[in-house]
Amino acid sequence: MHTMWKGSISFGLVNIPIKMHSATENKDIKLRQLHKECQTPIRYKKVCPECDKEVENDDIVRGYEYAKGKYVILTDEELEELKEENDDKAVEILDFVQLEEIDPIYFDRSYYLSPNSGGAKAYSLLRKALEDSGKIGLAKITIRSKEHLSVIRVYENTLLMETIHYPDEVRDVKEVPNVPEQEEVGKKELDTAKLLIDQLTTEFDPTQYKDEYREALEDLIEQKKDGEEVTIPKETKKQDNVTDLMEALEKSLQKNKKKSTGTKKKTTQKKSTSSSSKTSAKKKSSSKKEKKTG
Repeated sequence: MHTMWKGSISFGLVNIPIKMHSATENKDIKLRQLHKECQTPIRYKKVCPECDKEVENDDIVRGYEYAKGKYVILTDEELEELKEENDDKAVEILDFVQLEEIDPIYFDRSYYLSPNSGGAKAYSLLRKALEDSGKIGLAKITIRSKEHLSVIRVYENTLLMETIHYPDEVRDVKEVPNVPEQEEVGKKELDTAKLLIDQLTTEFDPTQYKDEYREALEDLIEQKKDGEEVTIPKETKKQDNVTDLMEALEKSLQKNKKKSTGTKKKTTQKKSTSSSSKTSAKKKSSSKKEKKTG
């Protein structure tokens, strides 16, 4: 697994040398833009619209737009100096909290942490302390010139660090338009909705969910690579003309009952098939024995 960062976890007076590895990967299929005529990848140029000419990298500076058309210019030296002041390659644990206290809206990216040379014992100590206490560490880390707030917790015997958003990075929910106030909900509708939730309730198994679009796109690419003729069947989903909320809930319940009944029938058929095959096998073996005895 590729190491993307090396540093240490500062845990009181304990210092734990660690390596950081990305815990997730983007599986999106990237499509290039090509010139239709010759199928050559398109190239982009950096152009100044004011001077109407292409600009080389040496002639580009960075700036912050504080008002329309007005910029504060920041030099590479200033940015580098600022980076050096903050980039001390340490994950400093500030507090310990309960995981349940942090709403999922704050979570951003996940990273596995492994002990670097000489850090195995201290790593095991922090892992065991977190497990026994049921707490998670709230820490600060600087990655690629950006200071992140993060949490450190145990995931399947491995320390996991998840960067989280600062409060001012989470938009105020009050700004969401057209959210209704607490409206009166009919008891029958509410009971039916709860029944539907009960029917759809299951244990979370991530292997049951697939990116169907990505799989279909991969198949399409493979077919075109092999020179096969490609036809994509259009599935027409039946649209239920349901306008009444109660009617929609009842139809949903009926659909779900059919699905569960179908699954039960398949399971019963499998069981009966396997049992009948076992019975026939027993009969064959007993008849063979009788022949031998005769």
